[in-house]
Amino acid sequence: MQPFTKKAIEVMKQIPEGKVMSYGQVARSVGSPRAARQVARILHSMSRTYGIPWHRIVNAKGEIVIKDGEGNYTQKLLLEEEGICFEEDGTVSLSRYQYFPDL
Repeated sequence: MQPFTKKAIEVMKQIPEGKVMSYGQVARSVGSPRAARQVARILHSMSRTYGIPWHRIVNAKGEIVIKDGEGNYTQKLLLEEEGICFEEDGTVSLSRYQYFPDL
């Protein structure tokens, strides 16, 4: 496993219930600010294997990136079950729910 991948998994696993991080924020926190797409690939291919709370990752605008109905609904439901309230435009308020890991 590449060092970036290992660090990104560790950071994402630290996100507590009721908090979110953006793809870019995860990438920056492990020293690769331009690797947001790599974070998405890690989530897509490794979230089940490594127990990554994939639903706690949103884009930089606080939007759920999954566009298909079921995946989008599932992510929103999981976040709501953790106490996250969505704005009228369907976004998560990053000023309220964003997590900043201690690194």
